[in-house]
Amino acid sequence: MEVLWLKSQNTPHKKICQLAKISQNTLLTYLEDYQEGGIEKLKEIHFYRPKSELEFHRTTIKNYLEENPPATINEAISKIEELTGIKRSPTQVRKFLKSMGMKYLKVGSLPSKADPDEQEDYKQKKLEPRLSEAKEGKRAVFFVDAAHFVMGAFLGFIWCFERLFVKTPSGRKRFNVLGALNAITHEVILITNDTYITATQVCALLQKIADLGLTIPITLVLDNAQYQKCKVVEALALSLSIELLYLPPYSPNLNLIERLWKFVKKKCLYAKYYENFSDFSSAIYGCLNDAHLKHKKELDSLLTLRFQKFNTSQIITV
Repeated sequence: MEVLWLKSQNTPHKKICQLAKISQNTLLTYLEDYQEGGIEKLKEIHFYRPKSELEFHRTTIKNYLEENPPATINEAISKIEELTGIKRSPTQVRKFLKSMGMKYLKVGSLPSKADPDEQEDYKQKKLEPRLSEAKEGKRAVFFVDAAHFVMGAFLGFIWCFERLFVKTPSGRKRFNVLGALNAITHEVILITNDTYITATQVCALLQKIADLGLTIPITLVLDNAQYQKCKVVEALALSLSIELLYLPPYSPNLNLIERLWKFVKKKCLYAKYYENFSDFSSAIYGCLNDAHLKHKKELDSLLTLRFQKFNTSQIITV
């Protein structure tokens, strides 16, 4: 580009070579390539770049590793050698795997009885149409679920100079939270106790949502827990004109509030010690109650209305 600019300024060839530190032949090559194909022609690389012998086996290796993903680079080295008779160093194999688009990712879990096809059908025909209305302000959609926070040590990763330890209280006292997360505003309606979540608490949550005075249709997305899918709850929802949209069985990945529970653990529980249950429960309640205000930017990124779906090729079976 320097050469082209200098040429456009009618700079003599000898001066261009001196300024750009190139030979006369290189200068002429640049100019001829530009005249032939413009900038794109100049961007072509013609010098020799040797190809790895593994390139000739790329398709075979890729097909095998898709069906038999290796847990370690050493395992990949061994499998590739079995397939091709070629052995390469860990650095070379790692580079080759990345060139095929492979990444070193943590394996996720999927309930064994989950039906990916049923989930996709539910998402397209029931969930997404209601969420589209919610985005337009024509409907309020809440994702409902209960979380049970046991007072104990929540171990997490922190930056430190040596391994640190966090105290863990004795006993199994727990703080139960039944929440309804607004899909658009990310505000959470809460019902809490330290005993059990039953249909009584679900009815209280329904009433609390009804008391918001919303003038648009309301939909609650919730799982099939017995205390949520019972005649008492369904009758109250009907009387309050609240739609209950039950998720397919074993579909936590379609419940937006599941991400919020993980967020709360990260913010106020991991690697933290609370002297008493009151402090423990107050920290959780405060985090949930104010999250849509104090952590708006993080929640807007975390609680997007994009839901993970599973392809058959993603599921490891033995």
